Order: sequence, then structure tokens, then C-alpha cells
Amino acid sequence: MTISKMTMMCSALLLAGLAAYAAEEKAAAFKATCPVSGKPALEDKTAEYKGAKVYFCCENCPKAFAKDPTKFATKANQQLVLTGQATEVKCPLSGGKLNPETAIEVGGAKVAFCCNDCKGKVEAAKGDAQADLVFSDAAFAKGFEVKKAK
Repeated sequence: MTISKMTMMCSALLLAGLAAYAAEEKAAAFKATCPVSGKPALEDKTAEYKGAKVYFCCENCPKAFAKDPTKFATKANQQLVLTGQATEVKCPLSGGKLNPETAIEVGGAKVAFCCNDCKGKVEAAKGDAQADLVFSDAAFAKGFEVKKAK
């Protein structure tokens, strides 16, 4: 075997390996939870929501979501933040200016508040109540903005 054939074979193997690694990294980078079932969501199972995409685990969950979006709004709004489709612009409790020193993690998302009183209300809540305070439709409307699609 000549050196040029060996070089071509090595290059082909390297490119194949890099392509496989890139595909694996992309799959690992996408992490969303279905707002209906709580299972890992898939990138190809989506529904339009507030000018963005909500991701689901299967074909049935978007149907359940469409029947009663308000039932799943808190989890869908949280997913918009976690997938980077929505950003925090104001305090979700008061609608006031954000104070970066009040930032805490709520359901996997870094969230800031206008003051320590708002932060304290969220810290005192537990589990779903905490997410409801920050990601309910009312709180989402006060504090978050969906990024415009390009």
C-alpha cells in the first residue's frame, strides 16, 4: 500500500470519527423535558407556543398540550427558558428591574429578582410551587421575553 493511499484512508477514518463525535455532541447538547409527560423530549416532536417551539417526547403529547395549554403552561414556559428561546428581562414576581445579586436556580434555570423580598418568596416555596411562582403565565409575561426567530 502506498503512502498516499494510507494517508487517504487515515483521513477518511478521521473525518468519519469527527462526524460521529459531532453528532453525539449535538444530541447530548439538546436537553429538554416534555411538559406533558416529564420524559426527555425529542427535537423532532414540537408545537408552536408563544412564537417559539415546545418540545415533546412523542406524537401524543402535543395533542394533549393543544387541548389544554394552560394546564401545561408553567412547564412549557420553563422549557422555553431552559432551551434558550426565552430570556429573563424583568423580575417575574413584580416586573421590576433585575438585581443580578438576587439570582438563584429555579428548576434548572438561573433566575434573578428585583429585590431580596421576591427572591425570598421563591426560596421559601418548594418543588412545583417554586416553578409556579417564576414560570406561570402571569410571571412569564412579567419577566420573560421570547427571542424573535431570525
